[in-house]
Amino acid sequence: MGMFCRQCEQTFRLKGCEDQGVCGKSPDVANLQDALIHVLKAVAFLEWELRLKNQGNPNYDFKMMEGVFATLTNVNFDCEAIEDMIRNAARARDQLKLKWMKTYSGQESRLPKEVNWQPASKLTDLTTQGIVVGLHGAAVLSEDQKSLREILLYGIKGMAAYAHHAYRVGQNDPEVTGFLYKAMASLADIDLTVEELLPLVLECGKANLRCLEILDRGHTARFGHPEPTAVKIGHRKGTAIIVSGHELFDLETLLEQTKGKGINIYTHGEMLPALAYPQLKKYDHLVGHFGTAWQNQQAEFEGLPVAILMTTNCIQEPKPSYADRIFTTGAVGWPDVGHIEEINGKKDFTPVIQKALALGGFQDEKIEKEITIGFAHKTLMSHAGEIVEAVKKGTIKRFFLIGGCDGARPGRNYFTNFAESVPDDCLILTLACGKNRINRLDYPTVAGFPKLLDCGQCNDAYSAIVVAKALSEAFQCGINDLPLSMIISWYEQKAVAVLLTLLYLGVKNIRLGPSLPAFISPNVLNLLVKNYDIKPVKTAKEDLEEILKTGK
Repeated sequence: MGMFCRQCEQTFRLKGCEDQGVCGKSPDVANLQDALIHVLKAVAFLEWELRLKNQGNPNYDFKMMEGVFATLTNVNFDCEAIEDMIRNAARARDQLKLKWMKTYSGQESRLPKEVNWQPASKLTDLTTQGIVVGLHGAAVLSEDQKSLREILLYGIKGMAAYAHHAYRVGQNDPEVTGFLYKAMASLADIDLTVEELLPLVLECGKANLRCLEILDRGHTARFGHPEPTAVKIGHRKGTAIIVSGHELFDLETLLEQTKGKGINIYTHGEMLPALAYPQLKKYDHLVGHFGTAWQNQQAEFEGLPVAILMTTNCIQEPKPSYADRIFTTGAVGWPDVGHIEEINGKKDFTPVIQKALALGGFQDEKIEKEITIGFAHKTLMSHAGEIVEAVKKGTIKRFFLIGGCDGARPGRNYFTNFAESVPDDCLILTLACGKNRINRLDYPTVAGFPKLLDCGQCNDAYSAIVVAKALSEAFQCGINDLPLSMIISWYEQKAVAVLLTLLYLGVKNIRLGPSLPAFISPNVLNLLVKNYDIKPVKTAKEDLEEILKTGK
């Protein structure tokens, strides 16, 4: 076995990637990521224990977030970059260890093995170390212990990504970072039982709820509240840069640095919701959205005469036809691809701008469609009275949340078929890149509202939670008693974090697909079904009929 990874929905044969990641990562990358997580557990243990003595140092927070973030699916594939993260984390660990030993003098026997682990001096040897310390290394654990440890780890990874986004817009909460350290530290304890792991998994959902809240606060404070906005899908004639990923702060920086240069800026993938924020819309060279979901980028970017900037997860191996014009930044990395570093808190996108100007841009105009976005919680809550009245009158019978991660595995047409079949007296809420399966369909209006209401990125899951809570208060009932059904597609670890948040909130009857995670053991699955009525998707027809008949 050259590697072992099963953290995403795409994993080989729904069991695990052992020779090469389906996402494109090599065994070396996978093993280095495992080594990075290993040393970050040590950093987390030391920092968490120092925080218990009020001796913590928030200067470690962002590097912890970014290090964990780099191990998500489709983020960093650059061995040298990951090696640098490992060695930097080891240096931080050693500094923390000195401080810990002064604070906890005489208690060195409590230190987990991660604290004394030393990364090999050669990269080839470091990758071999990664195999040993990975998920299926030397520790002998039960299937259920492994399952819960993985669920917790992937929830941490998703939350770290959200925390990273929040940090970049000025939001850092001790409840979030504290749990990040606490949970990572707990994974260094291989003796934790199933009974001890379960509360940590739910606590991850609680911490992620807070994380989503501060991310929403950071975005809306800096960029304003999203507002309904008509967006053109396609491109104009002219010089262009396409921005993909999720990072609004990077987009704003690029927009500022391209003012007056004659360059059109397009969003791609999960950056679509950026076009609804007032402080981003004010840039008249932010002109529209290009392409569809992340998994189609190799075909959509093929030979484009434009520069491309990948700001967060969702990168695929660049084809030779555009490898010289795609750039990464932040936690994202690909070997031999231009990377924009942050130096003294600032990024200079000059290489991206120069490449765009040299390429010349699109030679024609092609607008495929116009769609409307921007139905985040403030917009929807401003119409709460009308929505509640429409439900009472029966002109709105039900709400369907159809969203989550998109992906390439066959079976995701389920979500398109489901949306097409939803009756015209129901509203559909959507968010995250799963919206790409349904947002180009033609919809009527329902009780004066667009039938499809786009709530934003996966980062904006907080909007759906706010809306659900507000409706439950308006109808004086629990969330599970609302005429609301959740049809969730998952792909990577941010979806795991959001799912844990929904479970923490007690949400039941979630339909999850297109397949169940390989890392959920039969016993853990039975527990989720028993306590939360999680349901694997069947066919769109079967599931919709059951929901309309039973309300569940």
